Amino acid sequence: MQSIVAPFPAGRLRRNRSSGLIRDLVRENYLAAGDLIWPVFVRDGEGVEEPVASMPGVVRRSVDKIVEAAKEAADLGIPAICLFPYTDHVLKTEDCAEAWNPNNLSNRATRAIKEAVPNIAVMTDVALDPYNVNGHDGFVENGEIVNDRTVEALVKQALSQADAGADIIGPSDMMDGRIGALRSALEAQGHTNVALLSYAAKYASAFYGPFRDAVGASGALKGDKSTYQMDPANSDEALRLVARDLEEGADMVMVKPGMPYLDVCRRVKDGFGVPTFAYQVSGEYAMIAGAAQNGWIDGDKAMIESLMCFKRAGCDGILTYFAPQVARLLADK
Repeated sequence: MQSIVAPFPAGRLRRNRSSGLIRDLVRENYLAAGDLIWPVFVRDGEGVEEPVASMPGVVRRSVDKIVEAAKEAADLGIPAICLFPYTDHVLKTEDCAEAWNPNNLSNRATRAIKEAVPNIAVMTDVALDPYNVNGHDGFVENGEIVNDRTVEALVKQALSQADAGADIIGPSDMMDGRIGALRSALEAQGHTNVALLSYAAKYASAFYGPFRDAVGASGALKGDKSTYQMDPANSDEALRLVARDLEEGADMVMVKPGMPYLDVCRRVKDGFGVPTFAYQVSGEYAMIAGAAQNGWIDGDKAMIESLMCFKRAGCDGILTYFAPQVARLLADK
């Protein structure tokens, strides 16, 4: 599309910025509470809200406090909450069996939320790293993260989450073929309305550090995840991964991390026209929240600006730890 602008002074582009009312009229993108998914961390106990040191303002919550958070989110108009478990180290094993335990933290929290807050969607994470003594998203055999055996385990994990009432399942593991396997298993077990939001383009990023602290995976991880997560230098590959996951039955796709990969978000949206999400990951959050805490930036403005950038890049929604703060700010406007 070619933009046509009259020569100055007939064309004064500042006219459309001359007041707040005019700026509202010509604004191209809008941010709303309905665009947000709130990632939260669940841990054992009762009445617990435990701060995550590397993520200012973020806490690990016991199941009862997760239910309170879900109520808050629903009241703010946030449509979905995403659960990540902080699993006791004694439950982390080579076989990762806790991942499909019907009574693990994620499944208990899902059932509690669905009973108490039926008007919010619950998203769950499918990957073995919260349960793996090696800290990896898949099984480790002779130093290799193996694919096909891992996919079999992911199917069991996803079915346990769907049985617990999950509305959206988010496979974040980056194993080949897992979307097709998950979709087939969900259909076979009658979970026809459970959506798959695939982490289709998940990069081997340095921005995940605070998240690994939050779920207790930092000390467990042996090596790195570059054999299954994407090379940050690649974007054509991301399109191939998105295409494959859509062909296998993904309902929505995600780019992770977010702001360093806005070019990928735009390519995915333009190339496929499907519901496209991005994850404003823990490192992105921590940089903004930490700088704001130290008075180096205006935290509220930086938060809103960062999320608006996702919308401008074509994202339909964003996973962000800022979700409740953003929703409150938008409600006050």
